[in-house]
Amino acid sequence: MPGLIRREDIDEVRSRTRIDDVVGDYVTLKSAGVDSKKGLCPFHDERTPSFHVRPQVGMYHCFGCGESGDVFSFLQKLDGLTFVEAVERLAERAGVQLTYEDGRGPDREAAGTRQRLVDMHQVAADFYREQLAGPAAQIARDHLAAKGFSDADAARFGVGFSPQSWDALTRHLRGRGFSTDDILAAGLVVQGRNGVYDRFRGRLMWPIRDITGRTIGFGARRLTDDDQGPKYLNTPETALYKKNQVLYGLDLAKRSIAKTKRVVIVEGYTDVMAAQLAGVEQAVATCGTTFGAEHIKIVRRLLGDDSASGGEVVFTFDGDEAGRAAALKAFKEDQRFVAQTFVAVEAGGMDPNELRIAKGDAAVRALIDQRRPLFEFALTSTIEQFDLSTVEGQVGAVRAAAPVIAGIRDSALRPGYERFAAGIIGVENQEVARAVRQALRRGEQTGRAGRPDGQRPAQPGHAASPPGPAQGGSGHPGFAPGAPGAAAEARGGRRWQGASAPASGDDPVAEVAHYQEELRATPVDATGFKVERGALQVALQQPGYVNAKLFDALNGKVFSDPAHRAVHQAMKDAGGIRTAIEDPANWPEKVREAADDRVRGLVGELAVRPLPAADAAGVERYARGIVARLFDKDMVRIAGQLHSRLQRTDPGDAATSAKLLEQLTILERQRERLRQLM
Repeated sequence: MPGLIRREDIDEVRSRTRIDDVVGDYVTLKSAGVDSKKGLCPFHDERTPSFHVRPQVGMYHCFGCGESGDVFSFLQKLDGLTFVEAVERLAERAGVQLTYEDGRGPDREAAGTRQRLVDMHQVAADFYREQLAGPAAQIARDHLAAKGFSDADAARFGVGFSPQSWDALTRHLRGRGFSTDDILAAGLVVQGRNGVYDRFRGRLMWPIRDITGRTIGFGARRLTDDDQGPKYLNTPETALYKKNQVLYGLDLAKRSIAKTKRVVIVEGYTDVMAAQLAGVEQAVATCGTTFGAEHIKIVRRLLGDDSASGGEVVFTFDGDEAGRAAALKAFKEDQRFVAQTFVAVEAGGMDPNELRIAKGDAAVRALIDQRRPLFEFALTSTIEQFDLSTVEGQVGAVRAAAPVIAGIRDSALRPGYERFAAGIIGVENQEVARAVRQALRRGEQTGRAGRPDGQRPAQPGHAASPPGPAQGGSGHPGFAPGAPGAAAEARGGRRWQGASAPASGDDPVAEVAHYQEELRATPVDATGFKVERGALQVALQQPGYVNAKLFDALNGKVFSDPAHRAVHQAMKDAGGIRTAIEDPANWPEKVREAADDRVRGLVGELAVRPLPAADAAGVERYARGIVARLFDKDMVRIAGQLHSRLQRTDPGDAATSAKLLEQLTILERQRERLRQLM
């Protein structure tokens, strides 16, 4: 097939790419044991990290939603790339020169629409940046200077200028080989009655980049009074640009956000520039829309937003009525965060850009450092709308403040804010507390309305997830709960899959100790589900500790669980342990490719789940021991067959009986040697 990348090159890209580095561009990862990292899953919303990455095996797996794969599939699923596009992006990152089967790379059509859009946006960004230096862009340079930005500042953020021309960009893009359909799909031109014309004309241009730094859209500011368009004009929704999933400045801020566990939400492009230049490197902004649920998901992944992170989300708003409304809307979304939320509003109503111009960089940093809890700001803003010098105003303020306090997720904070509100309003604490209790009861009744079971709805940020591989059944669809694996579990095995998997928020040391004690308590002749599962884990993750000849020759009948049997078969189909030892970096992915669709996710889970050991020496002890137990399990099975044959043998057939007894003796000697490894 023309344009196919050679397998050797794909393997080279994989071997030169650390999956945790790539995933780290999207998710803040923490250590989760030996060669294991974890963070909040980028594929579903969660509050406790269940997304694990294993750099050594080059794979990831989420124990919450079941997503798993290698570094290529991660980019395919998260960024919507084709496999070829994912390989090409990582090859460029790793410095690998790709070779295609027909001797040339794919042309633009073969590369796919998405890659053409990415290429086109980069060409457009370069074009706009070059135009900023021309004579016609003096008005744009003057505007930047008035905002306190130098030429170097503009270059850092890629700021440019769109010429006051109907088709300057269109002609430039066509000259670079892009078709009219391509340019339309990118949202860079508008279809008119007489053809297409440039969407952005005579404006200051900000490239909007995704988290990896690729330009996917533009924000454009009006510069002249005769421009009849809106003050700010953004790229429309395209295959690349989804405004509710983009935060301006995130590509520059992501490292600082992950390091400091703080994100600062400002209101515009110049505010991001001013804040980051002033030293508030965590500043980002939405692009022509309010801060919503999709933005929160992105921020939470970067913060590693769980109960142990202690992260902060700081909102900055103008001091006017619009800023007050934005703060109250942010307060409603606060419940989606585990991190503490704050608000920073300058007393004179200046935004970060205006503050930097008036008082300098230190003032911007001080504004963020002097943040106030968002609860406090929302409550104060609500109460300030009433005339507290009158009884009517006080009553109205209590009634308005009560649902705000009732909406605070942490119930331990409510009494303090009840006293805070009572002090501002000038009433007794009991009045506010009573109103809050009434608001809570109304909320509960509203939540139960229409629910025949009378149950309370899921708490904010804890919405019920749809059934999936990790809920309501097997972690490998297609295998019935009543299969032999279920019987093994009933005999004492622990199903390390789906809903039965250990909580990822558990203490890993305690989890290791618990599992090892459970394993030791299991009689050698009654090993079951967890031994099969553990041995398969080792075979995927640490094949060097597995006897290739014995493991590959195992009869599938040793696996009581049909899913385990299928995984073992996939290993043999992928070339067996000998292949794994020769090419350990690509081994897990080869097994995934060879696996039946029903167990492909299970392969990913086994390749990623940390082995129950605290250090490298512990990994070796565990690996050799658990594999020895599987071999012992197989010998018990074979011994049972030999005993059965011996019982059926004619007592007069001494030769056959002697041969069977000899085989049983050999088996017992082998079992004795194996016990030394257990």
